[in-house]
Amino acid sequence: MKVVLFCGGLGLRLRDYSEKVPKAMVPIGYRPVIWHVMKYYAHFGHKEFILCLGYGADAIKEYFLRYDECVSNDFVLTDGGKQIKLLNADIQDWKITFVDTGIQSTVGQRLKSVEEHIGKDEAFLANYTDGLTDLPHMDHLAHFRARNVIASCLCITPRLSMHQVTMAGDGRITRLDELSHSRIRVNGGYFIFKREIFKYICEGEELVHAPFQRLIKEDQLVGYTYNGFWAAMDTFKDKMLLDDLYARGKAPWAVWRERQNLSLYEECA
Repeated sequence: MKVVLFCGGLGLRLRDYSEKVPKAMVPIGYRPVIWHVMKYYAHFGHKEFILCLGYGADAIKEYFLRYDECVSNDFVLTDGGKQIKLLNADIQDWKITFVDTGIQSTVGQRLKSVEEHIGKDEAFLANYTDGLTDLPHMDHLAHFRARNVIASCLCITPRLSMHQVTMAGDGRITRLDELSHSRIRVNGGYFIFKREIFKYICEGEELVHAPFQRLIKEDQLVGYTYNGFWAAMDTFKDKMLLDDLYARGKAPWAVWRERQNLSLYEECA
């Protein structure tokens, strides 16, 4: 299935980085966050990507035009550096379509702009480029197909650290409780769409506002609930957390590492 990625955001809450590069290009370890999202999908066999570009489009294009497989893969160097043999590769079998969808465009507009690139495919995947998860993708896909609807999105419990304040009339705080979010579900991206989704998006609309309301009225939108790992890189604090997990080899979203480890085990068995 094709994967549409919305990567035209400004990343206003990541100012230390977003003034230099688009949000999708903010790095986690060796690679930008968009690479981690793409690597997740590629792990499940989805290797044809359509990038909806906006702010910083040139930086994203330049990155992939100059992509160096050696940065995140093992290789053998011989002949004084003249010969390089990669022991494994990341994007060798990926197909990436780069589409300029406008700097100020809404997500709905960006999706409409790439309709022709979906071709005649009955269904496709779509996502933001700042949310990472270890979601069992095949389970999500099976859930979508079993319900025969037009759209599905991942529904997660947000990671929030807040306290509920109870106040008296004069402003004195009388109670402070840790706020429970166990019953709250929010849109976590990782969309699955049938191509009929384009009929529900009018000019200039945001994707999850009016179009999703139309889907709801027709009982054509389902949510896939997941309680596992999910994190969005919205702030510098979020980036530091993801960097730390990746540096310690504890990145739950790096599901492709499981396959690499299994392959190593099979070779040694």
